[in-house]
Amino acid sequence: MTIFPGTVIRAAVLRRWLGVTSAAVPEKLGCPNLPLSPRQRELCRKKPFLLPSIQDGARLAVAECQSQFRYERWNCSTSEEPSVFGYELTTGTKETAFIYAVMAAGLVHAVTRSCSQGNMTECGCDARLQGGSPSAGGWHWGGCSDHIQYGTWFSRKFIDNGVKNVSTTGGGYTLATMNQHNSEAGRQAIERTMATDCRCHGVSGSCAVKTCWRTMAAFDRVGVYLKERYERSVQVSDRSRGKTKRKDQRRLPVDKHQFIFLNKSPNYCLEDRRRGITGTRGRRCNRTSTGPDGCNLLCCGRGYNTHVVRHVQRCECKFVWCCFVRCRRCESMNDMHTCK
Repeated sequence: MTIFPGTVIRAAVLRRWLGVTSAAVPEKLGCPNLPLSPRQRELCRKKPFLLPSIQDGARLAVAECQSQFRYERWNCSTSEEPSVFGYELTTGTKETAFIYAVMAAGLVHAVTRSCSQGNMTECGCDARLQGGSPSAGGWHWGGCSDHIQYGTWFSRKFIDNGVKNVSTTGGGYTLATMNQHNSEAGRQAIERTMATDCRCHGVSGSCAVKTCWRTMAAFDRVGVYLKERYERSVQVSDRSRGKTKRKDQRRLPVDKHQFIFLNKSPNYCLEDRRRGITGTRGRRCNRTSTGPDGCNLLCCGRGYNTHVVRHVQRCECKFVWCCFVRCRRCESMNDMHTCK
């Protein structure tokens, strides 16, 4: 696969930022000492009040990625190295698409939340809808909505590294423009999952007047949305390899909310240390499931081992006057299945 300079830069930018999730990075480490690119470090230096959000955004995204893929062959595996995702950042697969999208969305979410909580003087909540005309339902805009515009702006500034969007009318994408497209799709996911919250006002809770505002969804809801986009991602032509679209590839324009990818994913069945693939050997599976966590799919047809696991827990707890809780010690034997 041909890697263009812009691709290397963008992967390095994301890789260095991901380094702040490492356990080896102290919480109170200043901007100059964080594993960031020079441009990110300079932005961090100019806006040090955003440093906690930068760290929170990375950790939020990694945790959500691992949650969404915990039962699948690719379980969003990470390493202890600063790169965190390693090889997956440059494969141009559906997994690469999800990583860039969830990281961009995580930063928007973390920065916006900090703005709404009043932790920064440079931004706050979004009061633009206040005082607007009543809706058809008779309620009024009020309170302060989450200011995702500021969070979106900062996410672009921090992740996109000043790379301009390259037109694809000349025939296809490069890995750099693919990653940029998916990062933006991740940012847009925050807005598309926002909800309208309302509060009633009136005598004895009569709700004579209702005020409403816009608020971000919890990030696990955003994660579900991004996973749906991952499942429906579209393969596009790779301009760097001079490939033309195959007959089965979509010829319609790609929607800005869709994920795109260049290369088909490996099956992730067998370990490949060179490519950072851990394989599924030893992974726990569900013998009765027909989903991705089922032993047949997760173990790639290799079969599975069954172990009997002894589980001890407190049970039949009762409150004793006064003042403690007395429980029995219960044991159970359960089958656990792991891939061969």
